[in-house]
Amino acid sequence: MAHPPHRRPDPPSAASSLAGKAASPLQTELSGPNFLDGQFLVAMPGMADERFARSVIYVCAHSADGAMGIIVNKAATDISMPDLLVQLDVAPEADAIRLRERVGHMPVLMGGPVEGRRGFVLHSDDFHIQQSTLIIDDGICLTATVEILRAIASGEGPASAVLALGYAGWQAGQLESEIMANGWLNCPADPALIFNADLDAKYDLALRANGIDPAMLSMTAGRA
Repeated sequence: MAHPPHRRPDPPSAASSLAGKAASPLQTELSGPNFLDGQFLVAMPGMADERFARSVIYVCAHSADGAMGIIVNKAATDISMPDLLVQLDVAPEADAIRLRERVGHMPVLMGGPVEGRRGFVLHSDDFHIQQSTLIIDDGICLTATVEILRAIASGEGPASAVLALGYAGWQAGQLESEIMANGWLNCPADPALIFNADLDAKYDLALRANGIDPAMLSMTAGRA
């Protein structure tokens, strides 16, 4: 299966109006309003792009024009949340110890191959920045401004949050084609799984939540 680059011109702005919130069943036939905003994409053995092997992606926006999502189970390389906040001048280096106590548990995710130096925060809906926070679904929001990082650093941010560097993007019709080619399983998202700090467990947990035994899936892939 040939894959064009996983990108679209721009991620959706937080002020964007998202069409189509209807939940769709597993491996649904995607047409009309059955968009996947607020759902998980779980990589299947048929995923041809190694960058997305064993990925769990939370879909932030999906329309006839394309889709955008955040990988929620892969860590960014060699960077911690406290160190990142200091590097971005969100907090002074003198606050490093306080930051480790406050946000040291928060993983920094490799959100996808597009705009890898840009930060996106998935968070609970108890925090909003007017004209900047995108409400997605089931109490999950997306904010991509430095203001939310300042709030997190000061202890005034959302109750639950993960920071991702970069995102995954699809051109019009590309995600639908990959799902139909058994590259992805689409299923309802679990907010608790998004914010689970155990990144290594997320893939198997997402499969089990949908009645799939990861061991059996691996055996099936081995016989393919």
